[in-house]
Amino acid sequence: MSSPLFGDDALAPRPREIRPGAVHIPGYLTPEQQAWTVRAYAEWRSGPVPAHRALIGGKPMSVESLGLGWHWRQGGYTPSAPEFDGARPLPLPDWLARLAARAVADAQLLTEADLTPDGPFEPDVALANYYAPGARMGMHQDADERRRAPVVSLSLGDSCVFRLGNTEHRNRPYEDVRLASGDLFVFGGPCRFAFHGVPSVLDGTGPRGIGLSADDGGPGGRINITLRETGLG
Repeated sequence: MSSPLFGDDALAPRPREIRPGAVHIPGYLTPEQQAWTVRAYAEWRSGPVPAHRALIGGKPMSVESLGLGWHWRQGGYTPSAPEFDGARPLPLPDWLARLAARAVADAQLLTEADLTPDGPFEPDVALANYYAPGARMGMHQDADERRRAPVVSLSLGDSCVFRLGNTEHRNRPYEDVRLASGDLFVFGGPCRFAFHGVPSVLDGTGPRGIGLSADDGGPGGRINITLRETGLG
C-alpha cells in the first residue's frame, strides 16, 4: 500500500498530530481496501469464537467484539475462550499485521514521539468491534498489554466521535475527533495509556460501495479494528 501522506488533493482532510504520540490520517484505506476488510470481517464474525457482547462488570457491552490471534475478556487476553467451550480464536491474518506495521511507520513520520519504545511494532492481536446503531463505548485505557507498542485503529462504515482523553482519569481534559470510514488513528508514546472512548456513532454517514451501509444491503453501523502487541509470546 502506498503512503497516504503526500496526496495532491488540497481539499482532502490532512493528516495531523492531535497531540504528541496521537496521529490521525484521514482516508488511509482506499474504498477497495475498505470493502475487502468489510468482507473479511463478515467471515471472522461467525467464529470459531463469534462476535459477541463481552461482559464488563457483569453487564454486556453495547458493541459486538471478536479477537484475532488472542481472545479478549475483562481481565486480559487468553489463548482460548471459556465462554465458547474453550474455542480458539482465528489467527491474526498476515495482511492485517503488515498493514498495521505500515500504519505505524506512516504515523511515525508525523510525530517526534517514539511510537515504538520497545522495538519494531509486531502486532499479534486484533480486536474487531461492531457498533450497531446506538452503540457506544465508555472511556477506558488499553492496558492489558505487556508492551508499550502503539495502538492502531482502523474505521469502517459510519463516522463516529472518538474521544481522546488524558492518562490520569476518565474526565476532562479530552478532545473529540471525528473518525470517518477508512481513517487511521494511531496512539502511542506519551498517549499510549490515554483514556479514550466512542460517545456516539453518526448513523447513516457511512459510504456506499463497501458493503456495510443499508444502501449496499448491509446492516449499517461501524466496524473498528484495533491492532496491538500483547507481549505474551
